[in-house]
Amino acid sequence: MSARNSGDRTNTFYARYGKRAFDLFLSVPSLVILAPVFLASAVLIKLETSGPVTFCQERIGRGGRPFRLFKFRTMVRDASRMGPAVTSAGDPRITKVGRFLRRFKIDEMLQIVNVIKGDMSVMGPRPELKRYVEMFQDDYRGILKIRPGMTDYALIAFRDEENILSKFADVEEGYINRVMPEKIRLYKKYIDEMSLYTDTKIFFATIWEVVKR
Repeated sequence: MSARNSGDRTNTFYARYGKRAFDLFLSVPSLVILAPVFLASAVLIKLETSGPVTFCQERIGRGGRPFRLFKFRTMVRDASRMGPAVTSAGDPRITKVGRFLRRFKIDEMLQIVNVIKGDMSVMGPRPELKRYVEMFQDDYRGILKIRPGMTDYALIAFRDEENILSKFADVEEGYINRVMPEKIRLYKKYIDEMSLYTDTKIFFATIWEVVKR
């Protein structure tokens, strides 16, 4: 029986209880294991540029509730005032250390803190800015029934998103008109297939994508 024919996957036992247990099972040990990597990243960021080590930004979470998303800062200070919210390959706002952190997704790994807090899940649709959610609000009514995640089908498919966006004269327009509709399709695919098996599959696929870089 397909996921589409098996009812609302956001209301299964796994979605309501098992997924949170799986999140904590993965995130708490990961925070301990990655602590040296986080410390080294923080030191490198401070050595290269002035400003905070982390970048915090409001994103929209489950039920449309906003939360503060954490990342390691990979751009120059006050970069959000110098250009669009999305970045492409060659964006001059990205620092040298930032390019390394982005290549191996180390900047995103800090969102383990968001997972432990309960703002996010390890697997799930990536959290978006409010203005992008409002542009696709009909789609997001279903997507925001679950916590946003650190990784999912869309993150794997768009692992080279910055290179994709570099082909557009207007980076934000390319993101809204070309990238987001495909991401939304993949978000819905994830929700239709959400299960322990799906989350385990995505978890190892994400690790493979990072390692093979």
